[in-house]
Amino acid sequence: MAGVMLAMFFASLDQTVVGTAMPRIITDLGGFAQYTWVATAYIIASTITLLIAGKLSDMYGRKWFLIGGIAVFIVGSILCGTSQTMMQLIAFRAFQGIGAGAIMGMAFIAIGDLFSPAERGKYVGLLSGVFGLSSVIGPTLGGYITDNLSWNWVFFINIPFGILIMLLFIFFFPQLRPGVRKHRVDYAGIITLILTVVPLMLALSWAGVNYDWLSFPILFTFAFSLAMLLLFIIVESRAKEPILPLWIFRNRIVSVSSLVTFILGFGMFTGIIFIPLYFQGVLGTSATASGGFLTPMMLGLVVGSVISGQVLSRAGGHYRLQGTAGIIIMALGFFLLSRMTVETSYATAVMNIAVMGFGLGITMPMYIIAVQNAVPYSVMGIATSTNAFFRSIGGALGLAVVGSLMTHRFATEFKEGLPPEVSAVVPSEQLSSIIDNPQALVSPEAQDQLRSFFESMGSQGAALFEQLLSTLREALNSALTEVFLVALGVIAVAFIANFFIKEIPLRKHL
Repeated sequence: MAGVMLAMFFASLDQTVVGTAMPRIITDLGGFAQYTWVATAYIIASTITLLIAGKLSDMYGRKWFLIGGIAVFIVGSILCGTSQTMMQLIAFRAFQGIGAGAIMGMAFIAIGDLFSPAERGKYVGLLSGVFGLSSVIGPTLGGYITDNLSWNWVFFINIPFGILIMLLFIFFFPQLRPGVRKHRVDYAGIITLILTVVPLMLALSWAGVNYDWLSFPILFTFAFSLAMLLLFIIVESRAKEPILPLWIFRNRIVSVSSLVTFILGFGMFTGIIFIPLYFQGVLGTSATASGGFLTPMMLGLVVGSVISGQVLSRAGGHYRLQGTAGIIIMALGFFLLSRMTVETSYATAVMNIAVMGFGLGITMPMYIIAVQNAVPYSVMGIATSTNAFFRSIGGALGLAVVGSLMTHRFATEFKEGLPPEVSAVVPSEQLSSIIDNPQALVSPEAQDQLRSFFESMGSQGAALFEQLLSTLREALNSALTEVFLVALGVIAVAFIANFFIKEIPLRKHL
């Protein structure tokens, strides 16, 4: 358990460390329109790996998938820290995500190896709490490193920590594996899975940013992804040992849990990625301070996960009831976030974030336990990975959609709100550059350069600069309000879906 929790801490720490550093990264590397793709590439790769590693661990055991995942994650961290362009960083984050997918998938599966469903709530709650704890430390650590060293070190810090954990697994983690027999790896399923997920994410990322939603490249990419999905279903229905056994979705607990988890992933990653941008871009805090303000969400998640897991195991396993409560609280949090403005106080923002995090924490252990309790032990690894797969794919889809909406809404609000006296003195090329990459909101250096440009105009320069900065903040706030409202609408769907999950008693044996 200690080893599993350390590995979970290692993999999940990186997500929130990088989230806080992202505004500074786009300052150095450019690419405001690709803001969400650094996270999305990581999520796509880890999502695909979740299913593959989950299935193969049912065949060959968990230990060496954990060790291999840590090794890949370390190499990916080195590559990310040496990136020179945004495209390099996106590619290396995808490679790093392969390692993270193996680590995080195996962590929850290992709980199923060690404890019966009736006991798992307590330990899955602790594991979810470790995720939240790393997320409490991560933003502050990431902000501190970004402000005092450079964003590159948010990746390099993984190297010594990862090597230590990998050695612990090599020497101390037991080799728990099923009975030895000859297996057949579903290579066709793996290929068609990749060809389904990656084009879908590309289309969602490009649509509304690089191309119109109804343009040929977007429609073609969507069509290709749909064709690969149909081929994937055909392949899996005929495979001897499918990478994703489709029959598990005939179980209503599995299918409903997958849908709800998909939606909750949308909300979770929206909060983790966009809350730091609100504090830095709208309220004007430093990277360190914005990381500190994400802490209440993660503390809420830790408290909610631990309490929820304990209650689930001790009160008879009422996961539908607890899931409903968690979703309602999470929805309330997003509603409060959508009401924030440039005048919102730090205390109010902190309260809103904590409410959302507490609701998310309540839901996290629920559906993992429900799924593991509903399937035979022989497919427990892939069933657990499927649950995590839908959470991650929901996060990836959510970030792609709301990222596109945010970019479009920001540009529209900025153009409409810009005072005529400012647009008259700023060259159109510079205005376009500000819209594509509003560095003045997140970079003190870029803000100083812009201030100097306006001060060179004479006495009215300072006032014009403040007008431009105010317009940028109002535009970003409007864009983020739309992001949080979209998340709220999607969470409402999870509330309805949760009523259809079937409750069965938690088994007292593996």
